[in-house]
Amino acid sequence: MSYQYRSRSWWWRLIPIAIALVSAGVLMVRGCQEGPGGRNQIVAFGPEEEARLGAQAFREVLSESKVVRSGPLPERVQRVGRRLAVAAESDNYRTHFKLKPEKFVWEFQVVDSKQVNAFCLPGGKVVVYTGILPVCETEAGLATVMGHEIAHALAHHGAERMAHQQLAQIGQLAVASSFSDLDPQQRRQILSLYNVGSQYGLLKYSRDHESEADYLGVVLMAAAGYDPKEAVRFWTRMDKQSGGSRTSEFSSTHPSHETRVRDLENWQPEAKSFFNKVTDRPNGQVRLDR
Repeated sequence: MSYQYRSRSWWWRLIPIAIALVSAGVLMVRGCQEGPGGRNQIVAFGPEEEARLGAQAFREVLSESKVVRSGPLPERVQRVGRRLAVAAESDNYRTHFKLKPEKFVWEFQVVDSKQVNAFCLPGGKVVVYTGILPVCETEAGLATVMGHEIAHALAHHGAERMAHQQLAQIGQLAVASSFSDLDPQQRRQILSLYNVGSQYGLLKYSRDHESEADYLGVVLMAAAGYDPKEAVRFWTRMDKQSGGSRTSEFSSTHPSHETRVRDLENWQPEAKSFFNKVTDRPNGQVRLDR
């Protein structure tokens, strides 16, 4: 009798896991596409929906921020942004990274804020915070930051990250349902172990996205006519700006500064091949504080 009970209990626990596997499989099949470099990529929604959400978020950010509408800084951000946009849509760049042709509606805005940050929302909506400009120092440094952020949008990292989160949530629900008959303390322990594992799995995906954006970004800035060596200098300055603080790379959403600098050094020959083909190079050493 006890054997029959254990048998039913075992199969009962498998039911939520089976449902989760089917749900995850549907999401993976429906969202599977070719990502940068031809790698397999799973996204939560398509480019049109992603661009619509990006435009909506862009409007919300601007409505809640102090936007710098005129002056030399917005002009420089616009100038660098336009060059990067042209390079991003070029056949040479897209073919190199196996990116599908897409038409972004580019917008570049500067927000007066102490945040040392910038971002590019899906569809080509770029925001640069004034707090990062002292670290950029020059237009080439600015191209490093904007190229990296634009690369996130080109690679559809937002939609991919959303898919990863959905898969983690499906797994969490399956674990919670499978062990719903246990006492609360045992359930908390099991869910805690699952959450820790999924958290570090998502952190790994985030670091991979950052490294991929570094890679696509340094080549993009070079294709726009900015010396890719400036990317190495920018991250060296960013390391100093952080005050030498260190977080374990394993528990971080971003690669360490040392990793980034090493990788950017390794990508220099590839980026230089794009840079050398540009005949109308801008003066990347123009300082942003002038």
